[in-house]
Amino acid sequence: MDQWVRFKQACRRFTAAVVLPRRGVSLLRVLPVAAGILVQAACSSLAGPEYERPETATKPAWSDKTAIDVSAAETVRPDWWRNFGDDYLDGLIDTAISQNIDIKVLAARSEVAGAAISQAEALRLPTIGAAAGANVQTSAGLGTNTQYSAAASLNWELDIWGKFKKGVQAQEAGYFATEADWRAGYLSMISDVSTTYFRIRQFDEQIAQQQATIDKNRQILAIYGAMLREGLIPQTRVMQQKAEVGRLQNELLELKRVRQLSENAIATLLGIPAGEFHVPLGGLRSEVHLMTVPAGLPSDLLSRRPDIIAAEFRVLQAYELVGQARLARLPSITLTARGGNSSLELTDLLASWSVGFLPRIDIPIFDPNVRAQLKVNEARTRLAEEEYKRTVIKAFEEVENVLVNLASHRAQKAELEMQQENLRIVSQQIQRQLKEGMVSQLEWFESERSLLRAEQELLQNHQLILSDTVELYKALGGGWPPVTVGSSG
Repeated sequence: MDQWVRFKQACRRFTAAVVLPRRGVSLLRVLPVAAGILVQAACSSLAGPEYERPETATKPAWSDKTAIDVSAAETVRPDWWRNFGDDYLDGLIDTAISQNIDIKVLAARSEVAGAAISQAEALRLPTIGAAAGANVQTSAGLGTNTQYSAAASLNWELDIWGKFKKGVQAQEAGYFATEADWRAGYLSMISDVSTTYFRIRQFDEQIAQQQATIDKNRQILAIYGAMLREGLIPQTRVMQQKAEVGRLQNELLELKRVRQLSENAIATLLGIPAGEFHVPLGGLRSEVHLMTVPAGLPSDLLSRRPDIIAAEFRVLQAYELVGQARLARLPSITLTARGGNSSLELTDLLASWSVGFLPRIDIPIFDPNVRAQLKVNEARTRLAEEEYKRTVIKAFEEVENVLVNLASHRAQKAELEMQQENLRIVSQQIQRQLKEGMVSQLEWFESERSLLRAEQELLQNHQLILSDTVELYKALGGGWPPVTVGSSG
């Protein structure tokens, strides 16, 4: 019944627009025949059912809730990284937001998609053209004859079924998908800047600790050398210690190398040529604080995560293109008007004007291209739906993995802190015994080396917890508001 009402409204618009019949043929005689054909086509198929989100796997709750401290409303905000309390990190991210090349590329793609909407909307409007010319002919003995001409034309395909409107809606869905791509790229960029910065700060502390470890082992080597000269230890013990010092020196060179590579990565993220940007030395635990992490229900991912939103908008875009392809099988009505005149005198050109008007109904009885395009769009819709489901499943995995990592690293942190404290007590006791002459200098150096190793493990654990926190914010949508994906009708 709705299709019949829609058809009658389209016919009324058409008859109101057409008032000039062609010579010898009354338009009112054509309309009843065309109406029967249009009604039959309209009743058989229009654009299809309304859009619905594809069915996908769901989760009632996250398997590990211990890693989540507070609700999303309290912690998830657009500039959530400022909760780390590091002004230098805030400055890096602010610079990356304004200068990052990948973000600019995504923004440019969004602009292209926005321009495509105007291109699709242009198909719904009439096209008007005008032309003017002069024909100059010269004949021997007859002189020169000049004939002037002017013409205008109008061509308008009425969007009575909404075929062009579907095209506009498809382009709008594509535009919103690119906007979600930008948000996903934004989150990835912030995650990359943050985690790379954390590693640089970790390297800074590790380099200092490694140098201290090398100094301790050189002192041990000196003691071994003295003991060797007194015949207290074999030569192999000294050679083993030299090899240990060499190993530690190699690790120090490796730490400096990877720190420089991380600086190059930061520079690229900031839109600065690699090698021209340097992060000043600093500490990780003293400058970057652990913070609470966001909570969120699994269902929140479907409306907050930009990559899921982008995938669903692409499903909607494919869905709208299927509707457009279905409507392309229906008859189309085109209004064409032409006017013009020619004259030997330029002043007489506009004195008279001939006008022609040609309404036309095109009925695609058999068009293999239309049918093939429909099949292609239907196949693309199925592909987009499967890609959407894959994105959702992958998102669940990412969140669960981050929760597992965060819970595990927090548990390890407690164990490492206990180990560090025990080793510190042991080192202090051995140092007191050394002053009393109860133990050798070598035993104290060994205890200090063990303590330094525990501190490096705790430092790495701190960096992993920070990175896990960033990854969890990213996995849960990074503070972006929920988005409802649906057809605009």
